[in-house]
Amino acid sequence: MPSPDAGAPHADWLVPDWPAPAGVHAFCTTRAGGVSEGAYGSLNLGLKSGDDPQRVAVNRARVRAATGGAHLAFLAQVHGSRCVALDAASPEGQEADASTTAEPRVACTVMVADCMPVLLCDAAGTRVAAVHCGWRGLAGGALEHAAAAFDGRELIAWLGPCIGPAAFEVGPEVKAAFEAHAPEAAAGFRPGAREGKWLADLPALARQRLAALGVRSVHGNDGSAAWCTVGNPSRFFSYRRDGAASGRMAALVWRA
Repeated sequence: MPSPDAGAPHADWLVPDWPAPAGVHAFCTTRAGGVSEGAYGSLNLGLKSGDDPQRVAVNRARVRAATGGAHLAFLAQVHGSRCVALDAASPEGQEADASTTAEPRVACTVMVADCMPVLLCDAAGTRVAAVHCGWRGLAGGALEHAAAAFDGRELIAWLGPCIGPAAFEVGPEVKAAFEAHAPEAAAGFRPGAREGKWLADLPALARQRLAALGVRSVHGNDGSAAWCTVGNPSRFFSYRRDGAASGRMAALVWRA
């Protein structure tokens, strides 16, 4: 499959439909546009997924080309809430689940394969951030830590694809973790098919946290079936569906 033209995302990738100011650019990759084969076909970006590292390197180079050559500092994500500030010299592999920058041509990047990527920018376009939101990071304050870097400025958010509310079965400890922070989080859960289990709505839970932060401009994933990584195997990687053989997608945001 041919690579995207330099400076342009592949036609199948998700480009946020959000009112970001001029100069803020973003996209989220799908499975399309890479050179990986088999279960990793075709644009796997995860170096620790078991895929051929040389193919992953080619895939990452294609993503970088699609940004027009921005600096990508992939994180070592640990399902936490730490947010790191990036610049043009930032190395790959920093242990964090969110990144932010005010520098141009530095792309905040998070990888996902069921967890939800959340991209942020301020209304003036002076700073951007990308947040990896699994349930642990979301419950632990990942969005709050990233938002703090904007010093109270008006924010715009975009929610990317993730495991959907019909597929994300969790235990009672997950529900309790969210309700301990905000009792209204109970609305983001409904009883699962198995006794004692719950179906969690990650997009709804993220929207609740963003609303509590005063973020009114929230776009993207609304919890409908088209956004579900598990339910769309031809388009999205999913760790819950495919296990260790799952590839990884990435969501990026940067200033020109």
